[in-house]
Amino acid sequence: MATPLRFTSWTKALQAIALVVAVTLSMGAGNDSARFQDLSHRLMCTCGCAQMLGECNQMGCAESARAKAELTTAITSGKTDRQILDTFAAKYGATVLAAPTTKGFDLVAWIAPIAVFAAALMGTILLVRRWSAGRTQLPAEPANPEIDVLREQIRRETEAGIEGGF
Repeated sequence: MATPLRFTSWTKALQAIALVVAVTLSMGAGNDSARFQDLSHRLMCTCGCAQMLGECNQMGCAESARAKAELTTAITSGKTDRQILDTFAAKYGATVLAAPTTKGFDLVAWIAPIAVFAAALMGTILLVRRWSAGRTQLPAEPANPEIDVLREQIRRETEAGIEGGF
């Protein structure tokens, strides 16, 4: 009898969590200013300042003001985010997008850094293995009484300097 009750309480808890997540994610979804902030940070300013449209801080930047007005008009006209980004890319070129698309040749911009890192990591691993494999143990030196006497003398002389100080 206790199991069905516990199951229903778990079910209700999961439903409550799902509701909280849904409400949290939907907050600001219809808000035009939130969409403007999001889209202005996904577009680059066309004035050449190499900053995102929402962050362009050049004094009197006419390009930024014009592009922001264009973006506001597109948002209020009811276009989707994808349509707005596609319109800007068609008008100003793909360089207006802050991140490359995941289609066609632009996909290389996403794959190349990962591939270069993986190749460098693999090369480093192979190089370390090659160095490790070439290492051999040095053969034990044959006992040489003259060298042993010299080593003992050096040890005594260096210990005397350390213990006695200056």
